[in-house]
Amino acid sequence: MKIAVIGTGYVGLVTAACLADVGNRVVGIDIDADRIARLNAGECPIHEPGLPQLLADNLQAGRLSFTSDYAEGLDGAEIVLIAVGTPADEDGSADVKHVLAAARLIGRHLSGPAVIATKSTVPVGTTERVRAVLAEELAARGLKIPVWVASNPEFLKEGAAVQDFMKPDRIVIGTDGEEARQRLHALYAPFQRNHERIIHMGIREAEMTKYAANAMLATKISFINEVASLCERLGVDVEAVRLGIGADPRIGYHFIYPGLGFGGSCFPKDIRALISTAREANLTPAVLEAVATRNAEQRAAFIARGRIVGARETAARIFPPSWLNGGALQLVADPYEAAEGVSAIVLATEWRLYRAPDWGQLKAVMRHPIIFDGRNQYDPALLDELGFAYFGIGRRNRLAIRVRSEGLAACEAAEGEGMAS
Repeated sequence: MKIAVIGTGYVGLVTAACLADVGNRVVGIDIDADRIARLNAGECPIHEPGLPQLLADNLQAGRLSFTSDYAEGLDGAEIVLIAVGTPADEDGSADVKHVLAAARLIGRHLSGPAVIATKSTVPVGTTERVRAVLAEELAARGLKIPVWVASNPEFLKEGAAVQDFMKPDRIVIGTDGEEARQRLHALYAPFQRNHERIIHMGIREAEMTKYAANAMLATKISFINEVASLCERLGVDVEAVRLGIGADPRIGYHFIYPGLGFGGSCFPKDIRALISTAREANLTPAVLEAVATRNAEQRAAFIARGRIVGARETAARIFPPSWLNGGALQLVADPYEAAEGVSAIVLATEWRLYRAPDWGQLKAVMRHPIIFDGRNQYDPALLDELGFAYFGIGRRNRLAIRVRSEGLAACEAAEGEGMAS
């Protein structure tokens, strides 16, 4: 099949590379000419396991290419997947202007019959707007060709996107006609050889499924964080509670790990977008609002001034220059350098690099051996034996409890002296 993928961001690039790897001829289209040039040179702009090799292999095989020319990219395309960004608008609603702009350009350059499917996360009704834009542009050209629209949301996890695409747990296809249904079913047939993974439904149902899925996962995170907060007040170890409730197959262990709350590029904006959609429909989204509020509270509890260890370029894009130049934040590349002379360490990431540190070396360079575990990654009993004051989320630790009973003396001494995260 000849496939065109509009957008070469996270979703678009993974989609294009994976579809090419099973034998399709795929063209990635993006208005960023510099990005296109880098991609065609084999440079992978996304850190995702397996993607650089997939990109290189399929470029070399001639199954994958990239262009900023819509006419070139759409020429002969049987299926066009829209995978552009849908950032949050000022009121929290999803901004679909990039989706509609892509649809307009498709309508201006499409030359033959095709299925146009929205893979971007979009509010209910957006694909119908895509249909209207396509019809308008084709009519303006006086062109009468069959065009079928569909919704085909993605369910990719960062860090496992290639595996999720190649071995999906489900493939959601939303259509309102048999032609689009059959064509998209054929497209995804190579990814479900062991058993049926495709779930067919209506277009609006498919759009809603993506939001509902992310909202449910976010709800589980906020729920377990609230339980963890209650556990702290009652002297209960939330880890034991997590194991107890997760053993129930109706609940499961996924997304019930207490931590700093959900973040990233999807959950926060999708929750806000669904809240906005509910309000527009004159429904009070009480549960969704509580999820968002609880998440904000969870994150605020761990905010602290300190040194940040990790990628300097990423931090430079995130934090205001005044923070970095003024010394409020210091960026270092080594975790032990970050810990030198600090009064406490805050773990805010699940990166493997920090899962088994040299505790003796850390304790030797720290001013006060205090660990705030924002991911409940470390063993409280082990750190207790090593002489650390450990503060997890809903965890119990003898030394931490003793520090609390003495008025948090160590933390008071540490106040204003900086933390490493």
